[in-house]
Amino acid sequence: MTVSKTSPHALTFVLVTVLIDMIGLGIVIPVLPRLIEDIAHVDIARASVVGGWLFVAYSAMQFLFGPIIGNLSDAYGRRPVLLLSVAGLGVDYLLTAFAPTIAWLFLGRLIAGICGASYTTANAFIADITAPENRAKAFGMIGAAFGIGFTLGPALGGLLSHFGDRAPFFLAAGLSIVNVIYGYFVLPETLARDKRRLFTLRRANPLGALVAFRHHPLVLGFGAALFLHFLATNVYPAIWAYYTIYRYGWSELEVGLSLAAFGVITAIVQGGLVGPFIKRFGEWMAAVISLTVECIIAVGYGLASHGWMIYALLVVGALQGVAMPAINAMMTHEVDENAQGELQGAIASLMGIAAIVSPLLGTQLFGLFAGPGAVMELPGAPFFLTAFLSLIALWVFVGVPGRRFA
Repeated sequence: MTVSKTSPHALTFVLVTVLIDMIGLGIVIPVLPRLIEDIAHVDIARASVVGGWLFVAYSAMQFLFGPIIGNLSDAYGRRPVLLLSVAGLGVDYLLTAFAPTIAWLFLGRLIAGICGASYTTANAFIADITAPENRAKAFGMIGAAFGIGFTLGPALGGLLSHFGDRAPFFLAAGLSIVNVIYGYFVLPETLARDKRRLFTLRRANPLGALVAFRHHPLVLGFGAALFLHFLATNVYPAIWAYYTIYRYGWSELEVGLSLAAFGVITAIVQGGLVGPFIKRFGEWMAAVISLTVECIIAVGYGLASHGWMIYALLVVGALQGVAMPAINAMMTHEVDENAQGELQGAIASLMGIAAIVSPLLGTQLFGLFAGPGAVMELPGAPFFLTAFLSLIALWVFVGVPGRRFA
C-alpha cells in the first residue's frame, strides 16, 4: 500500500532520518581533532591529514553505495531501504563509541558512509510525495533537516566532550534506534509496485548511474555545476575544526557552537527562505545568486583574522545553501517518475566523488601551509581553493541552456 501525497508520517520520518544522519556526522567534527591527536600522538596540522583520510573513507562508501541504495529503493520500495539504513547507522555509532584505535575509527566511517547514503532514498521519497512544482521547496526542507542536524550534532559533540570524546556517539546510537522503531510502525511505502523496476548492476554502478543520463544534456550540464559546487563546499567540514583550533585557538565547545550557528542559519534559510527565494527569482537565477555568494564568502573565510568574523560570514553566506535544492529541482523536471531514485543516486555519486577529493585537497593544503613544517604560513589556503572552484561552478552553470527554467 502506498502513502498518500499528504501523509505527515512519510515526510516526518524522512526528515528525522536525514536529521539523525547529520547529527551523527556533526558530532564527529568538533571531537575528532583531539581524538586523533590523542590516539595518533600528532599535532593539529598532522591530525588534519589523518582526519582527511577518515573523510575519504566515509565519502568513498557514499560514492559506491549511493547509486546502489537509490536503485534498490526503485526496485524494492523506499520503506525497507530507509529502515535498514537507519538501523545500520545505529550500529556504526556504537562501534565508534568503543573504538580503541584509528583503525576502528576508519571502520566506523566506512559503515557510516554506507548507511549515510540513505539520503538518496530520502530525496526520491520526497519526489514521490510532492508535485513537480513543489519539489524545490521540499528539497529545501531536506536542507533544513541537514541544517538542524548540523546545529544539534556539533553542539552535542562539543558539550558532551566534557564527558569524553566518545560520549556523543552513545546518544546518536539511541536516536537511531528510536527512529527505527518509529519508522517500523508508522512509515508507509510511497512507491507503488507497478512503478518499480528491476535492480540491475549497470544502474547501480556508481559511474553507470551517471552514464544513464547521457541522453539528457541539461541533466549532465547541471550535474557538472553541482559537482564543482560539491567539490568546493566539501572542503568546509573536512577542515573547519582544524582551522579554527589552529588559527583562533578554539576549544571543542567553541568549534561545536560555531557549527551550531551554521546549522541554525542553514535551517532558517533552507526551511523558510528557499521556497520564497526560488519563487521570487526562479530556479535558475536563484542558483546563480547562490553560487556567486559562495565564491565571495570562501575568500572571506580565508582572510578572517579574528574568530568573531566567522559568525558574520556565516550569516551573509547562508544563501549559498540555495544552489543545491534549486539545481536539484531543475534536474528532476528532466527525468521520468520511475527514475527519480536513479537521478538522486547519480547526484549522490557526484557528491561522493567530490567528498572523496575535497577532504584530501583541503587537509593536505592545510597541512602544507600550517604548523611548524609549513612551507609558508597561509592556513586559509583551503578556502581560497573553495572560492576558485565555486567560480568555475558558476561559469559552468551559466553556460547550460537552462534559462527556460527561470
